[in-house]
Amino acid sequence: MNFTLKQLEYFRALATLGNFGRAAEACNISQPALSVQVRGLEETLGGRLIERRSRASVLTPLGREVLTRAEDILRRARLLEATAREQVGLAGTLNLGLIPTVAPYLLPGVLAALRAQDISLRVEVREAQTDQLLADLRAGSLDAAVMALPVGESGLAEVALFEDRFLLAGSAERMAGTMVAHPTDLARTPLMLLEDGHCLTDQALEVCQRDRTQAGIHTGASSLATLSRLVEAGFGLTLMPEIAAKTELDAAPGLRLHRFGAPEPSRQIGLVRRAGTPGGGWAAQLAETLTEVGEGLTGQLRARY
Repeated sequence: MNFTLKQLEYFRALATLGNFGRAAEACNISQPALSVQVRGLEETLGGRLIERRSRASVLTPLGREVLTRAEDILRRARLLEATAREQVGLAGTLNLGLIPTVAPYLLPGVLAALRAQDISLRVEVREAQTDQLLADLRAGSLDAAVMALPVGESGLAEVALFEDRFLLAGSAERMAGTMVAHPTDLARTPLMLLEDGHCLTDQALEVCQRDRTQAGIHTGASSLATLSRLVEAGFGLTLMPEIAAKTELDAAPGLRLHRFGAPEPSRQIGLVRRAGTPGGGWAAQLAETLTEVGEGLTGQLRARY
């Protein structure tokens, strides 16, 4: 019996997404190619795994059993690859997760730096909120994840990378004559925040000592890009992480920033991995690269504001 890890990955994508088109897009292959691979897996295993329907595909009883075992095989394969990577540094495929308020700003520089170190390295990126990234880490589908610390979960190790300070952001009209020394001075100010589930929203509420149920708290934006456009248009103020500020200022030139007094509110960005993964080798190399890029971005903004 001969099947490949790729066939299992394609099958898992199809089982998860329930549609050949979406699964093919997620796997970065054509739909016919994915269909051929899944059919080949069925022929090898001697039974149908998927009931093919016009709008969605449904797992057969055999498919459900194979999916459970395929996920375990793929998890073990990634752990094996991670073990091998410890001996040779960053090589092969790196499965890296990042939270949405970090990924768009940190990734370009990090990917360029990693490619310069090893042109053969393949980086698979997963952008998701903290809870999902932690679940993927525990399941073995991610090697490491970049998120706000502390995480404080047993079985996971975390390394601090860089400090990301918060600035007050709003339109020129709202920011005119702003005299805000501390986030708690915003007690009666309309605040625009990301939708629930983003750790940045919880952090902003904490430093402002506000409750999400209070009047003037508006959560619902799905990204910092959307949030920037809203506050640029005058719909309240928000807290902007340094790492995102330059990109969002370039895209929303009407945005104005104000730096808080010392001690400035901030979040600690860190790298999280399974505790069973040694901290040297590729993990140390990756952490060094992430720190260099992150400190470069925040340093540029501190020189400007």
